[in-house]
Amino acid sequence: MNYPEKARRVIQLEIDELQRLHARIDESFSHAINLLLSCVRARGKLVVCGVGKSGSIGRKLAATLNSTGATTVLLNVGDALHGDLGVIDPGDLAILLSYSGETSELLDLLPHFRRFDIPVIAITGGLQSTLAKNASVVLDVHVTQEACPLNLAPTSSTTTMLVLCDALAMALLEARGFQSEDFAKLHPGGSLGRALLTRVSDVMRSGDQLATIRPETIVREALQAMTKARSGAAVVAHMDGTLAGVFTHGDFVRAFQRDNAISERPVSEFMTPRPVSIEAGKLAAEVLATLQHFRVDDIVVVDESGKPVGMVDTQDLTRLRLI
Repeated sequence: MNYPEKARRVIQLEIDELQRLHARIDESFSHAINLLLSCVRARGKLVVCGVGKSGSIGRKLAATLNSTGATTVLLNVGDALHGDLGVIDPGDLAILLSYSGETSELLDLLPHFRRFDIPVIAITGGLQSTLAKNASVVLDVHVTQEACPLNLAPTSSTTTMLVLCDALAMALLEARGFQSEDFAKLHPGGSLGRALLTRVSDVMRSGDQLATIRPETIVREALQAMTKARSGAAVVAHMDGTLAGVFTHGDFVRAFQRDNAISERPVSEFMTPRPVSIEAGKLAAEVLATLQHFRVDDIVVVDESGKPVGMVDTQDLTRLRLI
């Protein structure tokens, strides 16, 4: 039996269903985002309910929404009719997940949501189902085929539902103007929390640890300055303090391979002009993104006027357990 081929079949089937989902995203999605946005801005709660596999997807949705600052409760359907409906208040919004749209436990909650005048977003594959007919907006997650070879086990359908829920959460995040600083407040633990709560100015090299030279500085003296600062790069600044470039150990090696008599020549001939830079007040998380985007090891740190005040390299981030 060719197991890798079996795996590729499952993955391709699910990709095909996601492409169908992609093609049918329409104004219903916009309507759902507007409802969510109104609820969050009015400081209401988002109430997520689902049963079985849909309940697992709902749990993930609730966690994602909470982690991005949208107050969400996961309502256990079984407990809801035995007192837990007390978590619901006027002004809340319900997100009900059921692939069939006929899950009896979920349908039992509909009269109570109606009594509180709570809008319902239905995420379902049953467009003619009872749930769909009683919802304020319906988001279609139907699939033509499960990835299960028996076409029975929820596979493509749960993947489609999960991806749509992620799309909802991320579109809501953007609509609210949620920024990395907001994310940092909700994720204080681990390397992610450290990166999001730490500023560039907290991790940059400055003072004696920063090699700063002039464009006319000769290569031999530049290397001495880098050695003294124990740095693999030097910031090149004009007399008025503005950034001219950066001279790295890599720049030296590449130049030396072409001409081994460069020690008395100015670094301006070998430096990298207009180097990658970042403002000191930015979050350290932005350094990570910048390093990955430009594929560099050193980033010059500048102040608000664009003058260099420090440098960050990948070793600093590793030492501080930010990566």
